[in-house]
Amino acid sequence: MAGGGESSGAAPFSGRPGEAGAEVRDGGPEDEAERAAAERALSGAGRVYAAVGIGRARHARVDGDAPRRRRGDRNPPRRDQDVPPSAPAPEPPPTGAWDDGLIARRVTEGTPAPEPVAVVETRGPTAQALAAPLAYDGPLRARLDALRELVGLSRTRLDSRTLAEAGRVLDEAAARRRLSGQHTVVAIAGATGSGKSQLFNSLAGVTISETGVRRPTTSAPIACSWSDGAASLLDRLGIPGRLRRRPVQSVEAEAQLRGLVLIDLPDHDSAAVQHREQVDRVLALVDAVVWVVDPEKYADAVLHERYLRPMAGHAEVMFVVLNQTDRLPGEATEQVLDDLRRLLDEDGIALGEYGEPGATVLALSALTGDGVGELRDSLGQFVAERGAPARRIAADLDHAAAGLRPVYATRRRIGLSEQARDEFADRLAEAVGATAAGEAAERAWLRNANRACGTPWLRLWRWYQDRYDSPTGRLPVRNQADEEATARQRVEHAVRTLSERASTGLPAPWAQAVREAAVRGSQGLPEALDELAARAGLPPGRPPRPGWWPAAVLTQAAMTILQIVGGLWLAGQIVDVMAPNLGVPVLLMVLGIIGGPLVEWSCRMAARGPARRYGTDAERRLREAAAGCGRARVLDPVAAELLRYREVREQYARVTGVGAAAGAG
Repeated sequence: MAGGGESSGAAPFSGRPGEAGAEVRDGGPEDEAERAAAERALSGAGRVYAAVGIGRARHARVDGDAPRRRRGDRNPPRRDQDVPPSAPAPEPPPTGAWDDGLIARRVTEGTPAPEPVAVVETRGPTAQALAAPLAYDGPLRARLDALRELVGLSRTRLDSRTLAEAGRVLDEAAARRRLSGQHTVVAIAGATGSGKSQLFNSLAGVTISETGVRRPTTSAPIACSWSDGAASLLDRLGIPGRLRRRPVQSVEAEAQLRGLVLIDLPDHDSAAVQHREQVDRVLALVDAVVWVVDPEKYADAVLHERYLRPMAGHAEVMFVVLNQTDRLPGEATEQVLDDLRRLLDEDGIALGEYGEPGATVLALSALTGDGVGELRDSLGQFVAERGAPARRIAADLDHAAAGLRPVYATRRRIGLSEQARDEFADRLAEAVGATAAGEAAERAWLRNANRACGTPWLRLWRWYQDRYDSPTGRLPVRNQADEEATARQRVEHAVRTLSERASTGLPAPWAQAVREAAVRGSQGLPEALDELAARAGLPPGRPPRPGWWPAAVLTQAAMTILQIVGGLWLAGQIVDVMAPNLGVPVLLMVLGIIGGPLVEWSCRMAARGPARRYGTDAERRLREAAAGCGRARVLDPVAAELLRYREVREQYARVTGVGAAAGAG
């Protein structure tokens, strides 16, 4: 059958002789003729190649038919070399049958579709098998993996709206990767009256999209594919089978634009809301965009503010075409084109000039055909590179990374310094009274030494004072409740200061997470410190005694004995019990009286070092206990949040395509 071909899983296309690409409505006489021809062909003997879908009828070929030429074959096989002599001659198609290069027609509504016929084909792989899945290069795969890891690490810290764009990019990248990498989906977008449908028809070489004065003219996206295997891509775009077309069969056009899937979109400024919604939906899924502007509306604020400026990062997959140049006199085309380039530069769109990557800017007239060939050549080269899908995903990735920058990037050093950690431990030690506990331990050691090495008379005097002196004039003892309140305030102040220092310079979500971790850890911290202070305070019993302590005690006892012996000797002389001899008893008493305090003073001097060490050890134990409690409850959770932020920042640096060191800046 002349011009027959396979739709490769897409819904059938239709047309009339003399109206290539136009859809034939159901119920016409031509449908009946086509169905009759198909039934006669299916009734013949020989190998059958047909595919019938639900509600659709596709043409069939018997052995007598000419073999179907694959797309791109420049030398079609000759009929006399392929048709067996015994094969019956095929019947000519009836008047009005498809002979215009389109695929097929739809089955008339109300007429039951024939039973599905199995596809039997032994000559090469199917078109869908030829559509190999898209393959991303190593850097792009690494960036997508980093974004996936980034989203996973951030779900508990960021809300779903913040991560929505990143999730969409991951989903679209995965969906596009499963589809054909041999096709490039290009959408033609423009405002009302810009002539995009006319340009669409000029590129296809056939009237496919309706044009006219009535606005809006295009009400739904229309697809035109230059090769088989694009059905899954069009299914992803949600374009129904009745709006899928094929261009005029031309070996040159198929070779030049093989792999191109062109989409004609509704007007992006249409008064119909559903039209604008369709434009936005399809623009988020296609591989590239051809923006069609006209001399009157090329500076339209809606176009630049809603579409071009937000899509500035997609310049490498963007064409900007100034249409209707036939309406501009003389050098006005170049002037308008220069002004259009200026506006694109203000939008932040890089222009692909002088070999630099960027958007392609062209001027043409779809009505006269002037410049359409240049656009066709540019599209052919663009499609032949097979890099548009990956560049589109990379641009989407850049856009998502730019949107996430405020919640990940910072130019300040983050983390807790050793000084901040030491100050936090000092504040907790102050709150738990570590210094006072050390001083108390030192005083207790000295007091114990004085009691052991002091003179009996001095100890008796101190005992008397402690027992019988009035407390009048002494410093008032602080209430225990006041001390606990003061300690709690000190703990809260220490935690608040630490969280402020740790969250300084962090993006808002991570700073909030650090503060929340510190607040959670501070709950119950004062009580835990009190319990630790009770356990790590002074050990039960008396403080340890140094080795010289027994000698000092014996010496003090000897001085006391000398005083007693000298006194008794003098008393015996006074009562005439002993012979008079004042020198020896007086000397003994003087030695005892002077030696006792001298031994006590010496012991006090010698006890200062051990007492200080004893107090220092007690303070150190309490400080370590307080620091350990603060580290377990506050420092470790805060450090974990900071570590998580460092991880996500490194992943974000990989997403942006730079090293972790550069991303940390």
